[in-house]
Amino acid sequence: MQGLYNGKSLSPNDGVLAPLMKHLLESMMDAELSNHLEEDKASGKANRRNGKTKKTVRGLSTGTFELESGRDRSGTFEPKVVPKRQLIITEQLEGHVLGMYAKGMSTRAISDFIREMYAMDISATEISRITESVLPAVNEWRSRPLEAVYPFVFLDCMHYKVRQNGSVESRAIYNILGVGMDGRKDLIGLYSSEHEGAKFWLSVLTDLKQRGVEDILIACIDGLKGFPEAIEAIFPKTNVQLCIVHQIRSSMRYVTEKDKKAVIEDLKPVYKAINEEIGYENLLVFEEKWGKKYPIAAKSWLDNWTNLSTFFEYDEQVRKTIYTTNPIEGMHRQVRKITKTKGAFSSEQALMKLIFLIVKDISIKWTMPMQNWGLTISQLYIKFGDRLKLERDF
Repeated sequence: MQGLYNGKSLSPNDGVLAPLMKHLLESMMDAELSNHLEEDKASGKANRRNGKTKKTVRGLSTGTFELESGRDRSGTFEPKVVPKRQLIITEQLEGHVLGMYAKGMSTRAISDFIREMYAMDISATEISRITESVLPAVNEWRSRPLEAVYPFVFLDCMHYKVRQNGSVESRAIYNILGVGMDGRKDLIGLYSSEHEGAKFWLSVLTDLKQRGVEDILIACIDGLKGFPEAIEAIFPKTNVQLCIVHQIRSSMRYVTEKDKKAVIEDLKPVYKAINEEIGYENLLVFEEKWGKKYPIAAKSWLDNWTNLSTFFEYDEQVRKTIYTTNPIEGMHRQVRKITKTKGAFSSEQALMKLIFLIVKDISIKWTMPMQNWGLTISQLYIKFGDRLKLERDF
């Protein structure tokens, strides 16, 4: 108080808060030690004070200061106020570090920001250690139990470069975005592999089942070969919808530049038809017009028609939701906004850690059910009946 009366500020390092916090914490730890020694004495153990130990600690409001803690002769005293290996005395600082890291700031940029804003020196290495503290939470989150039934699930991959064994390698990050019985989105799966393939997707789906998923009504996927069969092997009742946008892009790879606009226009009557029957008739018209010139493009639509036409079974509201993988691709765009500046990641752990923090930040906004969810779930109940298990979930 005298310091305040004399005009001292509250700012870190040269203000009054650091000595005040130092006095408070040292008094609390001294009381802890006294209590510890009394307990030892009551239980018949010979123990006493044995000098003090010092360490430098940091806090957002206090800056950096030296903290003294008493020791006992037996070495059994473990202070709870500021544990032995703790150097940061406020969780708020760690929260700020993780928040900035999730926004894409480098450890060096975070270190510079904290130095400028709080007059506190924290090295990039120490900031890395703070961000690594989330790894147990990442592992727990990735293995958490899931709901029994998901009306919609969107499955897709992202690809990144990771430094491993002295070289830069590609990693495929498998993401599964589920829409639960309450209509809210949730990233229910995050996996990593060397490349994308139906075989690994099979192991991903198996893991979902082991974590409690009993049924998926509709799975929305891209056109990866063997993907529908992998889903059927684990969830045989699931309806598969291939992404129409992916299918169009795939078709355009076999069409010359001068014809692309015309081919895209002629495909619109196929996927914008009123029902599957008319859509298939329009596909035959498309095949007759373009099949000879671009046989691969036309054949791809015909071969995959069963899984391309699933959305025709529903009204406009559900069709808009499932005919593309837009929900998960929208999430991917948000993730890539932050990861695009990173280049090659230092490790797979670093990559998974950052994606976890980004998704955690993004998902704060996933609080509301999907639009018109009441009408959607009613329509799904008419089609799927008891598979929804409404009585248990509501």
